[in-house]
Amino acid sequence: MLFASTIALAQEPAKKSSQPAFNQSQRTDIERIVRDYLLKNPALIQEALKAQAEQERLLLSLKTKQAIQANRSALLNNPNSPVGGNPKGDVTVVEFFDYRCGYCRQVSPVVAQLIAADPKVRVVYKDFPILGPESVYGARIALAARKQNKYSDVHTALMATDTIDENAIARIAAQLGLDGKRLRSDMEDTSIGKIIDKNYQLASTLNINGTPAFVVGDQMLPGATDLAGLLAFVSQERARLKSQVK
Repeated sequence: MLFASTIALAQEPAKKSSQPAFNQSQRTDIERIVRDYLLKNPALIQEALKAQAEQERLLLSLKTKQAIQANRSALLNNPNSPVGGNPKGDVTVVEFFDYRCGYCRQVSPVVAQLIAADPKVRVVYKDFPILGPESVYGARIALAARKQNKYSDVHTALMATDTIDENAIARIAAQLGLDGKRLRSDMEDTSIGKIIDKNYQLASTLNINGTPAFVVGDQMLPGATDLAGLLAFVSQERARLKSQVK
């Protein structure tokens, strides 16, 4: 900080005629002294970089929080987003996911465990297919299954499916008792494409560029996590909501 201030002072023009400015030779000498000192004390550079990274992290966290607050209704109350857990739960966990994402598959049973462990948790599913045509196809299958009240079952089945194609539709429909013909027809409904597009737009607004990503309260939790991690976020949000009531 001392050397940064010295450089800034050396480079700052005089504000008053009574305050002499450093000439070019003096500025060069100061910069050389600072440079030599930093080369002899590289830990200071690492400390400065660490402080800068932390500042950038805090700024990004603030921007994310503001974006979440500005889009709270789209996150929590969009009637086109499937809901799991307790529909009237006191804490909502929003998950952006892709059926072809290995980490999403890894965390899928964790979300199921969360629902089983906490009967007051509400989960909002945001189909966010970013890994190619199979991902989009899977999202269409799941969203179409809502019309037969089978979203949750199909969601679980797709997370365990290696290949998402026409054969997968037939197999899943047979396993879960769906009308396969109706499922294929509903997949082509233009409303499904609009739901996916809205999810893309929302994810972009929140700076979500990977899956899975969870939103709990004003916090973003990117990447796969374990049950303890999700429970901790839910607990924090529940405590925050209770403190607002008092």
